[in-house]
Amino acid sequence: MELALVIGVIVIALVFDYTNGFHDAANAIATSVSTRALTPRVALLLAAVMNFIGAHLGTSVAQTVGKGIIDAPNGSHGLIVVGGALIGAIVWNLITWYFGLPSSSSHALIGGLVGSAIAASATVHWSGVVQKVVIPMVLSPVVGFLLGGIIMIIILWIFRKSSPRSTSRGFRYAQTVSAAAMALGHGLQDAQKTMGVIFLALVVGGYVSPDAGIPEWVITASAAAISLGTYAGGWRIMRTLGRRIIHLDPPRGFAAEAAAASVLYTAAIGFGAPISTTHTVTSAIMGVGATKRLSAVRWGIAGNIVTAWVLTIPAAAIVAALSYLGLHWILE
Repeated sequence: MELALVIGVIVIALVFDYTNGFHDAANAIATSVSTRALTPRVALLLAAVMNFIGAHLGTSVAQTVGKGIIDAPNGSHGLIVVGGALIGAIVWNLITWYFGLPSSSSHALIGGLVGSAIAASATVHWSGVVQKVVIPMVLSPVVGFLLGGIIMIIILWIFRKSSPRSTSRGFRYAQTVSAAAMALGHGLQDAQKTMGVIFLALVVGGYVSPDAGIPEWVITASAAAISLGTYAGGWRIMRTLGRRIIHLDPPRGFAAEAAAASVLYTAAIGFGAPISTTHTVTSAIMGVGATKRLSAVRWGIAGNIVTAWVLTIPAAAIVAALSYLGLHWILE
């Protein structure tokens, strides 16, 4: 029974990873596609490959998710807690994907872990949630907004005497690099979160020590699942990020991607903080758009996105708590 639960939780975790990929594919490629720097299929393939590579570049975020958010009890009961958390995150991902809202898969997962743990009366490391999730959740969009604006202002000053047509053509090529950097950061961040949950399941099931490193097969499986999901695409959300917030040109697309990638790398490598790629790139797009003029940003659409951000953790927590109770009633 316990082995079956471990396998079931791992499968559910990889399903979540896959939904994370198609839900967040737009993060890496929407700006490049909307500026016609890359065709949609080429952009998706680039994002999938870079997601796979990024997933192999570190495990600090995985360690935070696997050890720093909740303490699930050992045995089958703890596995049901983790399973409930994953179901809650998957359901919220699908809801926001259906409505084309770029909410955070990362925060859906964190909310799921917290909600399932509370329903099971398990330990929640609230200090870890505040320091590693809530504070970065607030800071990363602010930094993304400001950094996107600063990079765009620098670009405008450097190329102020250049021909707009030749500048746009040059930045279309540059966007291939910035889109790849963005996708690499997405793999570095989001694939690691699934690794952390699978590691937590293995610890709870008694298959690895809490002090052990992340097994290589877990890293590879998580990287493959998110890459396949990315290649499947997330066209609804891509339309929101690429066109509905602001109409981007290649220099602005490059600035937004460069700013977002910088924030992702700093958070993952420097702090092991599981920040939202969605929050970061969306705020960077807004910051870049604001340098054109404030009215260029469709703030109503931005407001709807912010509402989805605020709702994500509590909504995923509620769905996860209900999922845990259902699994507990059926299996225990």
